Amino acid sequence: MIVTTVTVRVPAKVNLQLSVGPVRDDGYHDLVNVFHAVSLFDEVTASPADALSVTVEGPAGVPTGPDNLAARAATLLAEHIGRRPDVALHIRKDIPVAGGMAGGSADAAAALLACDVLWGARLDRETLLELGARLGSDVPFALLGGTAVGLGRGERLTPVEVMGEFHWVFGYADGGLSTPAVYAECDRLRAAGEQDSVWPRVSDDLMAALKTGDAEALGRALYNDLQPAALSLRPSLGEALAAGRDAGAVGFLVSGSGPTCAFLAASLDHSAELAAALNESGRFAAVRPAVGPVPGVTLL
Repeated sequence: MIVTTVTVRVPAKVNLQLSVGPVRDDGYHDLVNVFHAVSLFDEVTASPADALSVTVEGPAGVPTGPDNLAARAATLLAEHIGRRPDVALHIRKDIPVAGGMAGGSADAAAALLACDVLWGARLDRETLLELGARLGSDVPFALLGGTAVGLGRGERLTPVEVMGEFHWVFGYADGGLSTPAVYAECDRLRAAGEQDSVWPRVSDDLMAALKTGDAEALGRALYNDLQPAALSLRPSLGEALAAGRDAGAVGFLVSGSGPTCAFLAASLDHSAELAAALNESGRFAAVRPAVGPVPGVTLL
């Protein structure tokens, strides 16, 4: 059977805990990164072609050249299996661009799986995870999905047991934030405050809340070391987070390197009320409810 097109759906992520350790010799930071996949999805379709190309449907700002992470994923996979990266990739985006929800990494993970199926490579999951880690720290989690602790740069993953599902509302900001710029600002703020970087560890309170499905306990345990840096670069995020607090969110934080803000609701009904209040606040370009955890890359 000749496969003519392959479409893969891939979720966004929110970081329930992002603890940033000292800068390593390779320039990266050691992290404790508790990833949580949520029901905001991109779709990537791979079709046979005479050369590599990328088209994007959705918000502006996504590169379509060889620097696109999905294109790099196709090229890396082609090199691994010994063929040319001749594929047309079409990305339908719903994950915010440069929003701290790993949209580019998600697209790379989707392209890996889509091209693997299109080209009949049938690589095992461990090989795909290894290739994903070469593309970026968040790519392996997009392949895995669910909820997981990521160590190192975030690529060494251990799945986490979660009871039930959690209800979220995400507030999208106008414009994005550069992840390297946010990390650099984090380092600058720490140096300016003569604050030592400590080796991060997984939060016991966070793990307990996930295991019991306790939304209020999870809300109290949410934590992001990059949030002060994101607020420094985009001060309006402070007012955005306050809007969620005032609307009754049981927990809130900047997602990853931002500027998307994540608000945890107590229930499905509460998430609808929270989304309405955030829309009325006028602080966000868009407001989207979602649930988590959800699976990683999935063939459609």
